[in-house]
Amino acid sequence: MVVDTMETMENDRHDALLNKYFVNRFRKGYVTVDGVTMPVRFKELQENILNWNVNEQDVWICSFPKTGTTWTQEMVWMILNDLDFEGGQVNLGARSPFLEVSALFDYRDLMRDVEGFDVPPFLNDSLKFVQNQKSPVCIKTHLPFNLLPKAIQDGTKRPKIIYIARNPKDTCLSYYHHAKLLEGYTGDFETFCRLFLANKLCFAPYWKHLLQFWNRRHEDNVLFLRYEDMKKDLPSAIRATAKFLEKDLNENQVDILTDHLSFDSMKKNPAVNYELVTELNKKYKLIEQEGMFMRSGSVGGYKTVMSPELIEEFDRWIRTNTKNTDFQFY
Repeated sequence: MVVDTMETMENDRHDALLNKYFVNRFRKGYVTVDGVTMPVRFKELQENILNWNVNEQDVWICSFPKTGTTWTQEMVWMILNDLDFEGGQVNLGARSPFLEVSALFDYRDLMRDVEGFDVPPFLNDSLKFVQNQKSPVCIKTHLPFNLLPKAIQDGTKRPKIIYIARNPKDTCLSYYHHAKLLEGYTGDFETFCRLFLANKLCFAPYWKHLLQFWNRRHEDNVLFLRYEDMKKDLPSAIRATAKFLEKDLNENQVDILTDHLSFDSMKKNPAVNYELVTELNKKYKLIEQEGMFMRSGSVGGYKTVMSPELIEEFDRWIRTNTKNTDFQFY
């Protein structure tokens, strides 16, 4: 009974921190949906997502936030579209739409109350936008497997699914900078880490998210990628992805795509670097945090900002959550 009371108090404390530092003009609050922390607006979208008419020609790019999703999206779209660099000048949000993004950025009040406020349709009504795309669509989602459409969960429909994973310590650091720049988080890094470890950030718990896909990695419609592998040997990741998508790339094409997907190239590419959203936030003073969406892309960057004590806490948390599994980071 005492343990339950302490857990409840700890849960309430983290909820209070989340609502103190992570509620703003386009994020009204949070709910827990089937064990997953989500913005309150997700409840409005959930039924439509669960009953989504899944097209098996589409490709689902699934990930926890800040694990290399944009990098993977651009790679997948380019492979599917035969390295169409002219078409690739269109914003990635339109080419590879983010299914539930309307739950993360609820702009409805702003569109009603702020004169001239306007956002692209792939942000304003993301479900409708995805529905209206011609297959095959590269659908981005941060939803864990248990919140995906029922047809995917029960195996009635088996579209190709590509999952990208990243070490949680680097993920947490990258998510913090992302949340400050794009999502209106106003707390410090230490508090953000506490929320991350307590599963009190959007799409958490991290481990439930990752392991649901890891445990399905041997299914023929699932490809599991690691950010660290892509950093170490991007051409191999490109070849593996092309094979999974049943597309033939010659070595020259692999080289060209490798250059296109380099960090420097991606950072300078306005179609993929979220300039559209950061400029929207600045224009209407929604968030005045300076920074860039693509910051460093490094492996092990957490070592420069996390204290030894915090790193050890993360390491214990990793050991606890990977115990009795065959998953490990290296």
